[in-house]
Amino acid sequence: MSSSILIVEDEEKIARVLEIELEYEEYKVSKATSGTEGLAAFQKGNFDLVLLDVMLPGLSGIEVLRRIRSQDEHTPVILLTAKGSVEDKVSGLDLGATDYVTKPFQIEELLARIRAALRLHNKIQISSENSSAKEQEVWMTAGDLRINEKTREVLREVDRIELTPREFDLLVYLLRNQRQVLNREQILEAVWGYDYMGDTNVVDVYIRYLRKKVDHGRSPLIHTIRGVGYVLRAEA
Repeated sequence: MSSSILIVEDEEKIARVLEIELEYEEYKVSKATSGTEGLAAFQKGNFDLVLLDVMLPGLSGIEVLRRIRSQDEHTPVILLTAKGSVEDKVSGLDLGATDYVTKPFQIEELLARIRAALRLHNKIQISSENSSAKEQEVWMTAGDLRINEKTREVLREVDRIELTPREFDLLVYLLRNQRQVLNREQILEAVWGYDYMGDTNVVDVYIRYLRKKVDHGRSPLIHTIRGVGYVLRAEA
């Protein structure tokens, strides 16, 4: 799919040349001739990149950039600046401009900068999507219970539950083996370790602690199987 580019430029000849060259490169192009019009177009549209002149009627390009960045931190914005406007370049970069091109510019250079900005943007998007997917993968669930092993967060619906490290490890073990009945010896070996020399009653004590925090006032998830042990199970 071709990328969509918004040109915000008040000089008609420059805007037309840019439109022709970009469409030749198979980009989808929209134009605006003032800062106010450009900001409105950006807010209504879904653009992959913005070419933004600094000297614009209405809102200046720097002000348009500031407002864009207050809403959108990621869409590439390339500033078109006058030859000697160092202050505009610095202000633009400080406000989050992706790049700038000085007028008069060679169209080949501008096209190269556009390609580079779009490549970088696409890489960031892919990385962000992968990170989000990985974050989702570390959540384990049973009914309305959610546990994130990476962040050690425990939630029932939207309520956050604070657990001690041992309580957390016990709950994770039960959840990893949900719907499976576990006896006290299995739980001791998995949570306290094979060399634990204490009483197996410690399991009962910690199950009681967990129930007070996880099940209190809610549909119970931790069940006792008489004569055998415990199971974590969300009732249908």
